[in-house]
Amino acid sequence: MLLFLSVPQPRPPGARTRAGAARVARWRRRRLRLQQLRRLRGLLRGLRGRPGAGSRRRRRMALCGQAAGAASLPSELIVHIFSFLPAPDRLRASASCSHWRECLFYPALWPQLRICLRVSPAEQPRLEFLMRKCGWFVRELRVEFAAENYLSGGGGPGDGGGTDTGTGGEEVEAMQLSTRWLEVLRTYLELVLCVLVSIRNNRNLQKFSLFGDISVLQQQGSLSNTYLSKVDPDGKKIKQIQQLFEEILSNSRQLKWLSCGFMLEIVTPTSLSSLSNAIANTMEHLSLLDNNIPGNSTLITAVELERFVNLRSLALDFCDFTAEMARVLTDSNHVPLQRLSLLVHNVSVMHKSLDNMPNDEHWKALSRKSTSLRVYIMAFDIKSEDMLKILKPSIPLERIHFDSYITCVSGAIVDLISRQYDKFLTHFILMNDVIDTSGFPDLSDNRNEDPLVLLAWRCTKLSLLAIHGYTVWAHNLIAIARLRGSDLKMLEVTEESIDFDQGELADQDVDPVHNLIEQVSLGLGQPWHAVMDIESLSVFTEPNRHFYREMQSFSEDI
Repeated sequence: MLLFLSVPQPRPPGARTRAGAARVARWRRRRLRLQQLRRLRGLLRGLRGRPGAGSRRRRRMALCGQAAGAASLPSELIVHIFSFLPAPDRLRASASCSHWRECLFYPALWPQLRICLRVSPAEQPRLEFLMRKCGWFVRELRVEFAAENYLSGGGGPGDGGGTDTGTGGEEVEAMQLSTRWLEVLRTYLELVLCVLVSIRNNRNLQKFSLFGDISVLQQQGSLSNTYLSKVDPDGKKIKQIQQLFEEILSNSRQLKWLSCGFMLEIVTPTSLSSLSNAIANTMEHLSLLDNNIPGNSTLITAVELERFVNLRSLALDFCDFTAEMARVLTDSNHVPLQRLSLLVHNVSVMHKSLDNMPNDEHWKALSRKSTSLRVYIMAFDIKSEDMLKILKPSIPLERIHFDSYITCVSGAIVDLISRQYDKFLTHFILMNDVIDTSGFPDLSDNRNEDPLVLLAWRCTKLSLLAIHGYTVWAHNLIAIARLRGSDLKMLEVTEESIDFDQGELADQDVDPVHNLIEQVSLGLGQPWHAVMDIESLSVFTEPNRHFYREMQSFSEDI
């Protein structure tokens, strides 16, 4: 009997099934791609290694009718490459050829534009070029004007300049300084016009911020008006600027963020009426700061605020923020306000009344409406009795900044802040530029405990403390560092504000300065040094700009 046994032949697993055939096909395609990639890599290595190979390849491409070099890339690919580069590298890359330069100002590459300008005639052609290219499509525009470093030899018109040159010399110097200030103001108006003209028809604009640091002119209103009347005697330029600003508001279709701070006579009490109801209803941030508005005029009223039902952050002069506005913001048709920045300026307090400000019940209602509401206050030269009226217990105060030129902050105010706002306070800035030959004021005079130490002890969320122009005792500074530890992210105290006890100075075995640095660094858990040069502190040299930038970041951090 014969038995025939068949032995099966090996085959790829799953070859006779559809799924198996698909796997085999994918495996073959993958192997083919790898082989092609290896051949391409070998070819490239060979071309790099052979001299003249690149030129022969370019000649073959030219014979075949193909363009060679960077100019052959399509515009879409160049724009895609530019999108990965920072702005400086993008500008350098655009210099390679005219085709790349044409792709530089593609709208997708410049969704936002942030410009910081010195008020100088040299800036005007550069600004005109940039705004001509980007002004019609940019979605976020932030422009800052500053007269810093433009004038030399004095702080403002009529300042002596620092050296005693006699009556005749002072008059000549004052005249030269006056001429330069006229040039600053004239250039400022031209630059503002350049910006506004370029974006007047931009309907894509979503965020628009303007800041003008002409603070020396604005410290005395009559002086500003005098210089402005010389530069623009018939007021045509100012009227043109105001009309352009209103035209931008009326033409806007997507505006969500409007911020205007310390701009000389650009916003009027009627400017916001140019906004359509549809845009006002969707606006999320509104900032109108100008301490140069005459009399009792305000840039926004409670009636106008009723249109801004979607407002999440607001920045105003404190005297303009009335009890009626607080009531409007607590209405059920308004979304909860989350950030409120208030500027308290001595000029406003002198010309406007504090009688209409919100009382403690209004602040309680606002806090009930929005549990995440936080307030940022900056006070310029405000008397202690006025601050006692302003600082209501129910304000959810997160940041406060005192800047003094005439009136110093008292220890009682610091103690009040530490007791009332211990659950919210994160930033405390105390700056004093009062010239007093007797020395800096001591907040701990006639007190058992230093108010600054109590502030650090009570305010457990304190992360920033900056002090200049007030006496800070070395042992108190060490106590502050130990109390807050690594939670205090920034401790800025100028060297000239720090003082030592006689006992510390009498100890010959220990260097008091070295011991202070060592103990504070140990308490903070990071290296620390006192601020040696007060001019390096922008919060001191440029308080307006510092407040404006902090207000912007404070409002964006929602």
